Amino acid sequence: MTPQLQQAIKLLQLSNIELAEFVEEELEKNPLLEKDENAQESEPKGEEEAVAKDEIEAAFESQDFDAGSSISNSSSGGDLKFEGNDTGFENRISTEKSLREHLMDQINMAFSYERDRIIGALLIDRLDESGYLRDDPQILIERLGCSEERITAILSRIKQFSPTGVFARDLSECLALQLEEQGNLDAPMKLFLENISMLGDYDFKGLAEKCGVNDTYLMDMVEEIKHLNPKPAAEFDHLVVQTAIPDALMKRMPKNLGGGWRVEINSETLPKVLINQEYYTQVSQSSMGKKDREYITNQLSSANWLVRAMDQRAQTILKVASELVEQQDAFFNYGIEFLKPLTLKDIAEEIDMHESTVSRVTTNKYIGTPRGIFELKFFFSSGLVSEGGAVHSSEAIRARIKSLIDSEDPKKILSDDKIVSMLKSEGIDIARRTIAKYRETMHIGSSVQRRKQKKAQINDAG
Repeated sequence: MTPQLQQAIKLLQLSNIELAEFVEEELEKNPLLEKDENAQESEPKGEEEAVAKDEIEAAFESQDFDAGSSISNSSSGGDLKFEGNDTGFENRISTEKSLREHLMDQINMAFSYERDRIIGALLIDRLDESGYLRDDPQILIERLGCSEERITAILSRIKQFSPTGVFARDLSECLALQLEEQGNLDAPMKLFLENISMLGDYDFKGLAEKCGVNDTYLMDMVEEIKHLNPKPAAEFDHLVVQTAIPDALMKRMPKNLGGGWRVEINSETLPKVLINQEYYTQVSQSSMGKKDREYITNQLSSANWLVRAMDQRAQTILKVASELVEQQDAFFNYGIEFLKPLTLKDIAEEIDMHESTVSRVTTNKYIGTPRGIFELKFFFSSGLVSEGGAVHSSEAIRARIKSLIDSEDPKKILSDDKIVSMLKSEGIDIARRTIAKYRETMHIGSSVQRRKQKKAQINDAG
């Protein structure tokens, strides 16, 4: 693997923030590189394209992330490919664990359903710099197209994650979560937190009355509060809001423009560099020694390569993101229950790209969608192929198993073998041991255990 190919692979793995830092270093080292401070989107060609441009920009501006709708205008060129088997480049560039990584580790441990993990990832990306989740749950429900029960259950669980207080909707809940963990959230303290704004107004007397305590007890409560952490995300250097900047953006196109989805690179987040040809001409025409000529020639070659590599990186991300959007059309239209099972290989084959390249592109890269900002890799979900060739997601199969068990006759409890037979009649060929595994991940007992439970319920009711 050549040094330039290694560098190309490294560029592909970098997040937007890391790429900007890398470019700054290159600007310092290479006198022929300069920032394109006046980069503007090229003028649209024709009235129809102008209308499309205006509608796209208006739609992006109406969303709740800083979109930016221009495509990178750096020149395309070269036959750069991000292929190769150097697994050393698969590792993260940054060795320090971010808050997002810390929380995702807990998400992956806490939830067995891929959809729950994706929802958890979305909620992580909605955290502010303090670690609060201030979004109205109803808005999140509408974006994801999932049930209120699911969001409520997920929120309840992730609010128990570390650092304690993360995902709280405000300061009061953040402190309440910490006090609850310590076993110190008694009735007076709950009243204290409900009226904590009075503390900021120095209304100690009024606050003491609200809490039903004397001044001494109140000051003890204040001291206890001082030892809590009002910003649970502060201990992490890398803020979630930084890592969740979308690399690509999508929106629905109007019917008169063909409908469907449009995907664009979020070039507002990409550093733009130019080659200072005027300076190169000036220097190369001046009298210089052999070493100086070699130096300036190498710098020009390096600058040309960087511009082409950055453009190729952007186009590779766009190609993968566009295919993911096409494959997950049902999810974007109807919600989380319609997430399609996908593998890296599926996407790689569709776009004629190496599987390792797709892996690099979808790690630490984000897409801004009408349903929120997602890391690209979270659109991959395991699945099961039936005898007829149909693909069923593991989450959908779990949901079907739960539905069958929930509706079973208490006098005719379904065995795992019976469930296998019922699913096979529906075109889902699945092994008995897989049924047992899925039951266990959903905390559903065996047929023997359920028979005892339901018998006891009938006796209690009688």
